[in-house]
Amino acid sequence: MPEHTHAALRHDWTVDELAALFELPFNDLLFRAHTIHRANFDPNTVQVSTLLSIKTGACPEDCGYCPQSAHHDTNVEKERLLPLDEVIAAARNARAHGASRFCMGAAWRQPTDRQLDEVIEMVRAVKTEGLETCMTLGMLTAEQAERLKSAGLDYYNHNLDSSPEFYGNIISTRTYQDRLDTLAHVRDAGINVCSGGIVGLGESRRDRAALLGQLANLPKHPESVPINNLVQVEGTPLAGTPKLDPLEFVRTIAVARIAMPESFVRLSAGRGEMTDELQALCFFAGANSIFYGDKLLTTPNPSENHDRELFVRLGLKPLENGEPGGACERCATA
Repeated sequence: MPEHTHAALRHDWTVDELAALFELPFNDLLFRAHTIHRANFDPNTVQVSTLLSIKTGACPEDCGYCPQSAHHDTNVEKERLLPLDEVIAAARNARAHGASRFCMGAAWRQPTDRQLDEVIEMVRAVKTEGLETCMTLGMLTAEQAERLKSAGLDYYNHNLDSSPEFYGNIISTRTYQDRLDTLAHVRDAGINVCSGGIVGLGESRRDRAALLGQLANLPKHPESVPINNLVQVEGTPLAGTPKLDPLEFVRTIAVARIAMPESFVRLSAGRGEMTDELQALCFFAGANSIFYGDKLLTTPNPSENHDRELFVRLGLKPLENGEPGGACERCATA
């Protein structure tokens, strides 16, 4: 296959094309992905986000991977929406520890208008702390997306999770089209889209290629693409699923980078189980965003001290809020 760096962004990938990338020799795939990554980003800068669960547990959806689902017995306690002052305190702590984006997640199928009023207050308050804001609240109507945009929300996260073909194996309470509709409402409102998926669910390599194809073929590539590696939680239907080969995870990162050259590709759930060497390979393959902090919603994450030490060992630096987030300066002037 020919090398591409500054080729025009594509929205017409076929599953066969993406599956063929997965089949490349490992070194060839990483070289191609890193070449594209270096052409579009500073390869030694990583965007750092912090994720806070603002409402935990009792979600009515039946996602087979999720410990917060009311359908699964996982000992996750049902909690009310966090008070505003606690959210502000967490945002200040995140900023003090180097985060440039503060993400807030609520275990809802879809927020009510009253619930949206409360999270809008949180968005405005976190913005005043000098952080980018991100929310994940479940499905949204077009009107709700417009309200969040008016409040100043920067990003909205809504993952596709897997391929359309595999999706029914893990979720029955929400359709794939429901997810695509929410992404369309967010995009049409002018909010940056954060959308990715989960690997290690028992899906095939072709399913991973098809997921990336769905994301890359959206009318606009998501600004952030989180790639989650399943964290198996006792009590969920997917506990005991054979674990994904770590090198296959790296291949997924590399293909995401090739298909979406200007998107931030984020190492998300599962990073706590990754070795430093595996994370280093992921950064080389094109990952340039992480979640920072000891916990992601309800599952463990590497400690902040460990992340800082790893950044030093690899010569990486966190992206400062306000720095350009797209192409690197060298390429912007090329």
